[in-house]
Amino acid sequence: MMDQVANKIAMWEPHIHAFAQLCPPDSPQNIKQLGPLSGLCVGVKDIIDVAGVPTRNGSDACQGGDPAAQDAPVVAALRRAGARILGKTTTTEFAFTDPTACRNPHDLSRTPGGSSSGSGAAVAAGLVDIAIGTQTAGSLCRPAAYCGVVGFKPSFGALPTTGVTPLAASFDTVGIIAASMALVKSAFAAMMPAELTRQKLESPRVICGLWDTDVLPSEDSVVALHAASGAFADPAERSLTADVDKVVAAHRIVMNAEAAAAHGAMLSDERAGLLKPKFRAGLGAGRAISPAQVAEATAFLAAARQAFWATLVDVDLVVTLPVPDGPPLVDGTTGYQDWLTPWTVFGGPLLCIPWGVDRLGRPRSVMLAGHPGQDAMLLERGAQLEQHSPPRPRPKLPS
Repeated sequence: MMDQVANKIAMWEPHIHAFAQLCPPDSPQNIKQLGPLSGLCVGVKDIIDVAGVPTRNGSDACQGGDPAAQDAPVVAALRRAGARILGKTTTTEFAFTDPTACRNPHDLSRTPGGSSSGSGAAVAAGLVDIAIGTQTAGSLCRPAAYCGVVGFKPSFGALPTTGVTPLAASFDTVGIIAASMALVKSAFAAMMPAELTRQKLESPRVICGLWDTDVLPSEDSVVALHAASGAFADPAERSLTADVDKVVAAHRIVMNAEAAAAHGAMLSDERAGLLKPKFRAGLGAGRAISPAQVAEATAFLAAARQAFWATLVDVDLVVTLPVPDGPPLVDGTTGYQDWLTPWTVFGGPLLCIPWGVDRLGRPRSVMLAGHPGQDAMLLERGAQLEQHSPPRPRPKLPS
């Protein structure tokens, strides 16, 4: 089996660059264990520790680092369940916004999204069954949506971030990208205490809605949204209420300030010249933000979070879109994330489900969102919705 995986990686990697590094095939940490994930291969975003492998954070400034002494708890949990850790997947530098060399397996001229770029691409190409990523703004849901695979961002704090290089601790969330809902559910069950995974809601109240912004979804995306919402019993249509621009701006203040607190020292030594331009600029901006500005932005986001959930007191499940359109051409960005940032700030679980392809052959995706703590309910409803989703064409290996 592993020879087949190695051959597939050898064929795909020159085109998509999904891996930062591969684990040695005879790694003692990968001694075969029996468990619910036996026989499955996992990729781990290269800001998350894997024992015996350096965590390089997608950065030239970290290339000389020592191997991690132990697995991050989320990685250790997957190993205990029998999964094989195949390697470290490509990430934007420190999970910020500088694009990588990773490409979308469905179309090499398009981005896989970021920052969990390699995690989305590796699953879409069939190189791994499951990949672990993170989301601080839109970093996990976007690659899942753009690459046509399932992406699950749990409630904030549901999974431990020990052993994960921080970007902004107020928002950093470990999540799962996988080829199917069944795999997402199995991986999450392996990583979560059993008593938390049992929480369910038998008859959720459902609405279908989008943020009220100047950015409009494509016609293909609207068709997907209406088809997905039709799988539920008469969901009401309702605009999502929040000042998205102000939330995004406040989020950026807190994120840059916390990134600078964690990594700003690099600007004062020889590593500064090794950093990519957007991350270096973000650290510089973060160092210039005063504690009063951070406190003001944090208070605004807390109030916005409380006000938003108050508008959904009569709603359990939202059917929406993670992004307005399919993956854009490689253009120096990692795609559009402003629709995802408020959801991340508000802390509830998010689930991206592939919904066929658009008229350009690009993957489409719809998203389910729930209140914080309703992870199990979201996964159950996502599994039901997946049964109604259109067929997903597999990406073809470039000639």
